[in-house]
Amino acid sequence: KKKVVVRWRKEDDAVDDGRAFDDGGGAGDGFFEDRFDAGMEKWTASEWKEAESMGEWTWTPGEWFANEAAAKGMMATTDMRFHATSAPLEAPASTVDKDLIVQFTVKHEKKDYAFCGGGYVKLLPGKVDPKTFGGDTPYSIMFGPDLCGYDISRIHLIFEHEGENLLKDEDVKLDYSDKDEYTHLYTLILKHGSGEYEVLLDQKSKSSGKLEDHWKFPKKEIKDPSKSKPADWVDEKKIPDPAAVKPEGYDDIPAEIPDPEAEKPEDWDDEEDGEWEPPLVDNPDYKGEWKAPMIDNPAYKGEWVHPMIPNVDYKPDTYAKYSDLTTIGFELWTVNAGSIFDNVLVTDDKDYADKMADETWKLITDGEKDAKDAWKKIQDDAKKDADDDDEDDEDVEDLSSADDDADAAKEEL
Repeated sequence: KKKVVVRWRKEDDAVDDGRAFDDGGGAGDGFFEDRFDAGMEKWTASEWKEAESMGEWTWTPGEWFANEAAAKGMMATTDMRFHATSAPLEAPASTVDKDLIVQFTVKHEKKDYAFCGGGYVKLLPGKVDPKTFGGDTPYSIMFGPDLCGYDISRIHLIFEHEGENLLKDEDVKLDYSDKDEYTHLYTLILKHGSGEYEVLLDQKSKSSGKLEDHWKFPKKEIKDPSKSKPADWVDEKKIPDPAAVKPEGYDDIPAEIPDPEAEKPEDWDDEEDGEWEPPLVDNPDYKGEWKAPMIDNPAYKGEWVHPMIPNVDYKPDTYAKYSDLTTIGFELWTVNAGSIFDNVLVTDDKDYADKMADETWKLITDGEKDAKDAWKKIQDDAKKDADDDDEDDEDVEDLSSADDDADAAKEEL
């Protein structure tokens, strides 16, 4: 089969950079890739909100990095703004007859304990107007991190099904170590043949299984609507012993009694203070309201199980199956700016996704923490120097003020 080597940055410029894809729609189709090596030329910012509500995107490696060229990506720049941008896929993607891998990196550079911001990407079907792309634009898949303070820390994965957006039954939780300010790699794998999925963070699995088991897709069986629990069904395992009798005098035992160890204070005066009474304490003999002991219920039939029938709506071959994915986009409400998105990939080739991760994410993260520490030290030193300068200025002002006071005193004398 003929092989074509493509350099993704320019479609008309074939260069041997090691990325080979089949030229006939076979395995290894590259639907979209952007490493942001030369800017944001593939992306179109949306205008779906008024200008004052929209934040801007900028091409930058951020304030600190170990490898500037590799770290350059698309940053959301404005606090408390909508950020939306999209790009057309180089070829329509499908989950019907091929696997789908969606992968990208995110660096929440301004991340602190109160950080709040989404980092998820959307795959959209059909014709999409990039200028009106926004929160109301229908999408097929939404995938990526969602962070807000202590309460929300998860990886979103939402699928559209028959007009409804289905959230995962249980969140894909992020561990404490996953929620830092460094660059992380998010990968989604959809396996078309088995109906399975996998979510990876930094190439480690966070969640996997059958789609129908983790989303509210129609299940294989449903409860028979024509059946209900019989009125005479007994599902109580235990009953009060009908032969039990409350002991004679049981109700005469008080809940509290005078404290037998209490003594009248020496300074107590019955004429002035009244008759002394010891304080009350819990009665150790009091057992509460009498209840008959429980015994096995001879009429117990067991827990009633609702009969199940085949679900006519069960169509697993349609779950997360999309034949015309044309556009990828970020549509975010950004409380805290500074998130950098990079190395966006949509493909059906897991091996290539791993290769790209080695060439990008691993290159970015190698030495990234040391770069952050070095940058922070420079900032701290600069702040300290500025504070010292302010103190020197205050000392000069104090001396000047003292001289003025002395002059005034001389004049008064």
